[in-house]
Amino acid sequence: MFEKLISEVKYKFSRSSGPGGQSVNKVSTQVELLFDIDSSVFLSDKEKIIISEKLKNRITNDGILALKCDETRSQLKNKELVLQRFLKLVEEALKPEKERKPTKPSPASKEKRLRNKKIQSEKKKDRKITDD
Repeated sequence: MFEKLISEVKYKFSRSSGPGGQSVNKVSTQVELLFDIDSSVFLSDKEKIIISEKLKNRITNDGILALKCDETRSQLKNKELVLQRFLKLVEEALKPEKERKPTKPSPASKEKRLRNKKIQSEKKKDRKITDD
């Protein structure tokens, strides 16, 4: 399913900072992936809302999910890396959260807590100065 999203992704390329030797000012190796969530055909309305909520710190005011990569000197490698990150982000965002099952303290843990309370109480009682 996520492979279909790749067709809706747009890329922007720019010059990357960092090491690059002679070609550092000539080659645009930084890749910025842009994905318009609202205009996606492959995502349902519910999925769009979930992604917008969970990834809101990465989404622009226009509703575009933007990711950058400039780790390598190769534009192709950066493009692959940013695409992998994008697919992983979307997959993680759409993964349903596990429902918390409330648990009760075990009888042994209750006993241990009460025993420790008793020990602390005894310690403090021994510290008191008695008026006799």
